[in-house]
Amino acid sequence: MAGHPFKTRWRSFLLFLAVAGPGIITSNVDNDAGGIATYSMAGAHFGYGLLWSLVPIMAALIVIQEMSARMGVVTGKGLSDLIRERFGVKITVYLLAALVLTNFGNVVAEFAGVASSLELFHVSKYLSVPAAAVAVWLLVVKGTYRSVEKIFLAACLFYVTYLIAGFLARPDWSLVGRAVLAPSFRFTPTGTAMVIGLVGTTIAPWMQFYLQAAVVEKNIALKDYKHSRLDVIVGSFVVTIVAAFIILTCAATLFKAGVRIETAADAAQALRPLAGKYCSALFAFGLLNASLFAASILPLSTAFVVCEALGWESGVNRKFSEAPQFYGLYSILIIAGASVVLIPRIPLFPVMYLSQVANGVVLPIILVFMLRLVNNRKLMGEHVNSPGYNILAWTTVAVLVALTLVYLGLLLGI
Repeated sequence: MAGHPFKTRWRSFLLFLAVAGPGIITSNVDNDAGGIATYSMAGAHFGYGLLWSLVPIMAALIVIQEMSARMGVVTGKGLSDLIRERFGVKITVYLLAALVLTNFGNVVAEFAGVASSLELFHVSKYLSVPAAAVAVWLLVVKGTYRSVEKIFLAACLFYVTYLIAGFLARPDWSLVGRAVLAPSFRFTPTGTAMVIGLVGTTIAPWMQFYLQAAVVEKNIALKDYKHSRLDVIVGSFVVTIVAAFIILTCAATLFKAGVRIETAADAAQALRPLAGKYCSALFAFGLLNASLFAASILPLSTAFVVCEALGWESGVNRKFSEAPQFYGLYSILIIAGASVVLIPRIPLFPVMYLSQVANGVVLPIILVFMLRLVNNRKLMGEHVNSPGYNILAWTTVAVLVALTLVYLGLLLGI
């Protein structure tokens, strides 16, 4: 009998490993090229001053991702499929147009990240970008969901490079603690814009569609949902820790030295004389890993959304002949995204930055649809949001809408 609790815990851990994947992968993909560039600038321009914002952002991320996973487990359908069924084809088409344009901008940003990171190692973008495009295409088209998920989970482990870089930068941990626990930041126009950028880059619209589709494709049973929820929480926690280390790395070196940057690649290059070649190399390698990782997931997410909404066959477990529209759209996004980056003298940073702006504008709209769906008792039964959870979720939406409106006001000079 003494061994019974141990066996129960071991069985629970094994079930978690079987269910884990969608939450951890979805959250970590969001530390992509655009995200790393945003976090780098937050540290270089504001020091430790914006670290506090990651705490409420993480809480919002957990709330939103948990609703997506729960809807996937309970309904067995993807988010775009549910939106089409409940709100009609016309609204779905408008959402699809916004999401495809937004996601395409993000795909371009990922290949820009590949180009930027490998240029630091003297590899031309005309070699690195086509090679990356072929690699991510083959990974998804020739793989199964199980094999692709294992590779994506392995890619998550490489984010530890940012943790190592953070320690190499030797930050002042007392200042870090003070910035998180007792923030003194004033909301200036530039500071407010950066906070909104941090929200937009950490909680992107595509994440909700990909997570729910991944949960459905993995066939997670309702009885195992507690493990899926833990998967979401772990993923949200890990992505926030990585973001915090990127910020504090740049704060401890670039901000302290008065160096201001415009991209993640700039940060990696500037770190070399300030924190050593190893810190710089680790930062650049992390950018490459994140860019390749997201260049695989973002087109995949878009293909899931469009095919679900239009009733086409989709899924990595299907062959090309079984889901031609799914793989066709995935291929087009990769080819087009890589081609844009290969245009001579294209301004890569504005592309990366504007993709994050688009995320912030579209996200509140998606969240309103999600909340209406997750509170529909005919759809969710007893698994609708509790009153307390709804207060937290709608508050998250209200804050995100307010931040988006403030951001748009700043852009328009209102």
